[in-house]
Amino acid sequence: MHNVLLIEDDIDMQTLISDYLKNYNLHVDAFAKPLEALSSLEKNRDRYAVVVLDLMLPQIDGFDVCRKIRQISSVPIIISSARNDIGDKILGFDLGADDYLAKPYEPRELVLRIQAILKRGTNKNKIIGDFEINEDKLEIKIDGLALELTKIEYDILNLFLQNRGKALSREIISNAVSAIEYNSKERTIDMHISNIRQKIGDDPKDPQYIKSVWGIGYKFIG
Repeated sequence: MHNVLLIEDDIDMQTLISDYLKNYNLHVDAFAKPLEALSSLEKNRDRYAVVVLDLMLPQIDGFDVCRKIRQISSVPIIISSARNDIGDKILGFDLGADDYLAKPYEPRELVLRIQAILKRGTNKNKIIGDFEINEDKLEIKIDGLALELTKIEYDILNLFLQNRGKALSREIISNAVSAIEYNSKERTIDMHISNIRQKIGDDPKDPQYIKSVWGIGYKFIG
């Protein structure tokens, strides 16, 4: 049985979805308050196979919830919302959603979307050059060996790998890695990148992977 995290403040909709998904071997943990749902996800990162997320929520907007989920997990997200504007759909995908289902819809369609995501998720490792990324485990391997990275180092290296060949400014890096404090971000980013270079065996004077770009920041060239 797969577990689904449902973030939906309409209790009638919660009940409808939860009861219907049970028929397809899907267990639902439903939350009306998004902060409680985020807390559950953070404490149980391996529990959920997919998140079904409404956008119009109390406490914080659904787009902010999507952004916060992506900061702590790579779990697939299906946005389920009456907001059917193309701009909302684009923003949702930009923030890391995997699917967007406009209300109203038949519950069977939600089941089909979930099943499609579960089929795609059987192999989640991504190979980029000498590196292998497992986003569920927050793990990166080089030549088959797992690197001992802090969470911030993982986020920065993953950002580089996903943007190979692109020059990234320190501002872009700090915006993507929320745990970096703004006041000292430039010095802090340089320190973390220095640590990453040591762990992947990269010489800053003759870089194989991370190249400094004068006046901009860094570029991953591996």
